[in-house]
Amino acid sequence: MARESESGLPVEPVYGPGDLTGWDPAEKLGEPGGYPFTRGVYPSMYTGRPWTMRQYAGFGTAVESNARYRQLIAHGTTGLSVAFDLPTQMGYDSDAPIAHGEVGKVGVAIDSVEDMRVLFDGIPLDEVSTSMTINAPAALLLLMYQLVAEEQGVPAASLTGTVQNDVLKEYIARGTYIFPPKPSLRLIADVFRYCRAEIPKWNTISISGYHMAEAGASPAQEIAFTLADGVAYVRTAVAAGMDVDDFAPRLSFFFVARTTLLEEVAKFRAARRIWARVMREEFGARDPRSLMLRFHTQTAGVQLTAQQPEVNLVRVAVQGLAAVLGGTQSLHTNSFDEALALPTDRSARLALRTQQVLAHETDVTATVDPFAGSYAVERMTDDVEAAAVGLMRRIEDLGGAVAAIEHGFQKGEIERNAYRIAQETDSGERVVVGVNRFRLDAEEPYEPLRVDPAIEARQAERLARLRAERDTAAVDAALDALRTAARGEDNVLYPMKDALRARATVGEVCDALREVWGTYVPSDAF
Repeated sequence: MARESESGLPVEPVYGPGDLTGWDPAEKLGEPGGYPFTRGVYPSMYTGRPWTMRQYAGFGTAVESNARYRQLIAHGTTGLSVAFDLPTQMGYDSDAPIAHGEVGKVGVAIDSVEDMRVLFDGIPLDEVSTSMTINAPAALLLLMYQLVAEEQGVPAASLTGTVQNDVLKEYIARGTYIFPPKPSLRLIADVFRYCRAEIPKWNTISISGYHMAEAGASPAQEIAFTLADGVAYVRTAVAAGMDVDDFAPRLSFFFVARTTLLEEVAKFRAARRIWARVMREEFGARDPRSLMLRFHTQTAGVQLTAQQPEVNLVRVAVQGLAAVLGGTQSLHTNSFDEALALPTDRSARLALRTQQVLAHETDVTATVDPFAGSYAVERMTDDVEAAAVGLMRRIEDLGGAVAAIEHGFQKGEIERNAYRIAQETDSGERVVVGVNRFRLDAEEPYEPLRVDPAIEARQAERLARLRAERDTAAVDAALDALRTAARGEDNVLYPMKDALRARATVGEVCDALREVWGTYVPSDAF
């Protein structure tokens, strides 16, 4: 009897040649590094060098996070990934009343360029690739990073990394939005233009399915809704007068890796194929780099359990292997204790060691796309692709990604799938080791890492000192110039950078834009 995949698609007990009847390898596969990129975006993939081992970290103050980054680099991390606290993600300063109780909790608190300077103290920004998981205020954090690089004497043309900058998924699944969709898309297009001129090696957006998956999206939903958002961003940039081949090579994506290894491999391969076809057929992209779906992967935090947390080491290893076999360009492996608290130094090191074992002790880096031609994986790739394309067509029928968001389509589909997963788990049909089967009578004690609540007061003191010492008139003038640009059509990143250089805070810059653009309020349809 056939099982169902995470996407609700049949998984047969046996696959054979009949499952690929009429299947054209040239059309479906191509060669590694060639259209339609099913087999990977580069000809040599990991036989040339392994993926970037990019560990996601950030908590408390910039001082504490800087110490963690230095430890990760010393242990062999090849790329940093910055987690910001909730006030920073929402564009508020640490001393804002709405920030109370959240400062430094889910990431590092960054209020000004002075915090960013401390965050990267002693870390040469021309030698490290940095990813920043920030969306609505992404432009601000990118500019602060550039300002710190300039202080180090590092030219912007040497900077490499990614800013997530994907606000559409915030309206769908995560909620850390600030502005309404139209000005948010305008800000994203301004980032595209700015980086093309000023920071040419920077990946200007990481279009994310990860957070939708964490909210309950199936693999097919994850790639469908993510790629539909990508289409919306490309259309926005083209409508703003940009040539697709001027910005598309710097687009990147961000997906989850679950424990269902075969479907995850199929998902990644299907996503590459869909994106290559869309970019060539809808947008007429000519540069092969514009057709490549390059992506970062994070193992599935939502699948980690507080019960028997050491079992998460096994889950993360399987999830990481799925990402590697699927052809990811960079990978973050979660720490085993993340279902309980922020990772300790030891658990973060173990998470990195998981990647190093995959890269150096297995043979998965010896050959490109080892599943190519597998009856099971090729059929599953076709099935996931068909399901995702069907969902993308439904989004188009509603008027595109933004219109579908306003209808509540993606959110509703994800919620229905999340409910299905919860029902299956509660009934025992879906086995979760240590939760609904193979349980212990009593859990072993565990001492988590805790964030010092005094951080909030210390950040408030830093802000008070900053405001007392800076040139207030220069800050006010720079913020006025930013408001003027926001009301017109000029690129807002240039006056924004001037304001941040004058030591305006994240909250002050976002408040200036809130005055002009307003804030997003979800409709009752959600």
